[in-house]
Amino acid sequence: MSFSEVEVRDVPDGAFLLDVRENDEWRAGHAPTAVHIPLGELQARVDEVPKDAPVYVVCRVGGRSANAAAWLGHVGWDAVNVGGGMQAWESAGRPMVSESGQDPFVA
Repeated sequence: MSFSEVEVRDVPDGAFLLDVRENDEWRAGHAPTAVHIPLGELQARVDEVPKDAPVYVVCRVGGRSANAAAWLGHVGWDAVNVGGGMQAWESAGRPMVSESGQDPFVA
């Protein structure tokens, strides 16, 4: 199982960003263009993930996304782990939105 890892600043604009955090984490704050599939649902919903471009996988700090990226790579996707996760994303000042109507934050 192999996958690569990039720092938050190296995630290209327009990339397919897969957020594998839990629902409460997602609601608190996420990247505006991210697609949310909690890690526990990924195997059942993998057909929602495009195979024709790299998939950048993010979680809170990088552990769950590393597992997801490894699995995706094992089953044929071009998966890239986002090192540092949404905590690094927030620290880098990358755009975020929330589903709660409050200011976004990393839960």
